[in-house]
Amino acid sequence: MSDTPKSTPPSITQVLAASRKPRTHRLLWWLVGLGLLICAGGAYVWFKNSGSKGPRHVTSAVTRGDIVVTVTATGNLQPINTVDVGSEISGTMANVYVDFNDKVKKGQVLAQLDTTKLQTALERSRATLAANQARVAQARATLEESKQALARFEEVSRLSGGKVPSATELDAARAKLARAVADQATAEAAATESAGAVKQGETDLGKATIRSSTNGIVLKRTVEPGQTVAASLQAPVLFSLAEDLSEMELIVSVSEADVGQVREGMPATFTVDAYPDKVFPASIKQVRYGATTVDNVVSYQTVLLVKNADLKLRPGMTATADIKVAEHKGVLLVPNAALRFKPAERAKKTEGSVLSALMPRPPTPPRPQVRSNGEGKNRTRVWIKTAEALKPVPVRVLLTDGRNTEVESKELQVGDEVVTDTEEQAK
Repeated sequence: MSDTPKSTPPSITQVLAASRKPRTHRLLWWLVGLGLLICAGGAYVWFKNSGSKGPRHVTSAVTRGDIVVTVTATGNLQPINTVDVGSEISGTMANVYVDFNDKVKKGQVLAQLDTTKLQTALERSRATLAANQARVAQARATLEESKQALARFEEVSRLSGGKVPSATELDAARAKLARAVADQATAEAAATESAGAVKQGETDLGKATIRSSTNGIVLKRTVEPGQTVAASLQAPVLFSLAEDLSEMELIVSVSEADVGQVREGMPATFTVDAYPDKVFPASIKQVRYGATTVDNVVSYQTVLLVKNADLKLRPGMTATADIKVAEHKGVLLVPNAALRFKPAERAKKTEGSVLSALMPRPPTPPRPQVRSNGEGKNRTRVWIKTAEALKPVPVRVLLTDGRNTEVESKELQVGDEVVTDTEEQAK
């Protein structure tokens, strides 16, 4: 019989305790991991919230002043009236008497064509006229002779009772008279034609001298002495004359979006590159109905009348014009940025434990819209900075010059600080 003690079988409690021990270790590790995750999230939230103090509102004071609305357009200066002087006849240019920028008077000789051929043709026409005039005189004498011969034949026939001359001789005398009448008419027609040729030759000879048709200044000269001028279907332009440069026209292109505001008689100012520091006055003379389309952009030509007594402005200069279409004095003005400003949604501060910051939250319900008292497209609001918070103020928008806008509001006063922007400020 052995003295070795017998082993006691484990009880149910011991079995359950042994099987619960690994699960306890696993739960402990899960709790440790969750704690580390919560610590990391809390550190992230703390650093994020401590990085800035919150937004700083940029404000601008409401002012009272004048506002001017202008329409900007570009164009070129032109003389009010430009006259092109050309030549109706062909020939060689013998002399040119004027140059660019020369002032000329009406009837002044500008150039002279070579008249050798024209004078020869005129002398030939005059000689032909003289010969035809001599034929007219000869035809008249022949006609008179035929009339007298017929009259004698008729007198003899009357005295002889129709016996002499014979009927044949009498008919021949009458035919001769008729031929004399026709010859005289032919000679007179030839003389008239020759007279016309002489007149044409004299006219051509006169047109060989190129004269100014108006008082003005020479803008362009396209001919030189010795150059051949060929006048065929249309007269070649030799000189361009501007009648008067003390008054000029500025033709600008106004866009279709602005043309409805532009009216005849409106004042305007413009500048040119030649005098960048000088502003020239002008006034609208005409707004043309015909449209001009360039690269799918529709514009309308508008003519501005310009005074140029000192002759500083020259034809062809490119000008930028500002047309004053509206002006209001002593009105409330706010910066345009204040009309565009909308307060951003600020995140609510986290309440409760760090775990609640990490847990998903239900979506925020939409904020109620703040309605203005006005209606229509020109109604909006601005935000005023007060000691407590931002306050919306309804306003009615009127004129704007691109930087400031005229507004009407019963709640807005001069000196109120309207918010134009926000900036994040570092801690």
